[in-house]
Amino acid sequence: MYYYKEELINPIVADKPDPAAAKVLQETLGGRFGEMRTMNQFFFQSSNFRGKDLQYRDLLKGIFLEEIAHVELVQHTINALLDDSGSQIPGNSGIDGAPFDEAIKHALPHHYIMGGSVAEDANGNPWLGSYVYSHGNLIADLLDNLVLESTGVLQKSRIYEMSSNKTLRETIAFLIVRDNAHQNAFAKALETLGVDWAKLFPVPNYDINKYPECKKYVDMGFHNVQFNFRLDQTRIAEIFSGQTPSRNGGELSVVQPPNGFPVPQLPERPNMHSPGISDMGR
Repeated sequence: MYYYKEELINPIVADKPDPAAAKVLQETLGGRFGEMRTMNQFFFQSSNFRGKDLQYRDLLKGIFLEEIAHVELVQHTINALLDDSGSQIPGNSGIDGAPFDEAIKHALPHHYIMGGSVAEDANGNPWLGSYVYSHGNLIADLLDNLVLESTGVLQKSRIYEMSSNKTLRETIAFLIVRDNAHQNAFAKALETLGVDWAKLFPVPNYDINKYPECKKYVDMGFHNVQFNFRLDQTRIAEIFSGQTPSRNGGELSVVQPPNGFPVPQLPERPNMHSPGISDMGR
């Protein structure tokens, strides 16, 4: 069973509407290496886990639970970037004119056709269940998870450079730091199974502190902790502890999740035929 608390795992920083930024951020949500894949991949792997070494199952399930929060954070960030973009031209309700003309020039049209974030990549290709890797072999699954998190960071570092919008950069920076932590988690799990990483990680080889938004999360230790979202007992700490396998250095630890942040309330958009209940003919 899952219990929900209406909070975001990280705040959404306000900036101007930016449909182009919302478009590239879709890759982080519904791309082949995006948050929808990590969420589902770790979910299926934890559900399909066999055997008595439940510390590995608990690690997979614990990260899956955090990935749910990542999906929600990216969804709301995309909607924040879309809000007021091309929909408030004075005197134009959208019936006699085209209020989205300017907005969609550099945007994903589905953002306006569907009314918000979508389960697609930056090109509008639908997210596919075939992205999920879950084959029931622990080492193979952990190796794929490590590649997945590494590729996720690589793509996010590129997406960061595609926009100077503070809304996008704050969310991307938080996810970069957390992806580093998850790289550590899967690398550490493979260490317990006999792998020696030497100086291989993190991928890509970069200074995480060069991103101003990332540095504050590094200073908070978010790159070396795993948040525990479980209400019952978990064995994550049997794996996620001791020296980090990453060049970034430090000790790994399992901690309680950070305090949450308000979930934005989306305003009514009559010209998008997305009214509130007061406009439904009552």
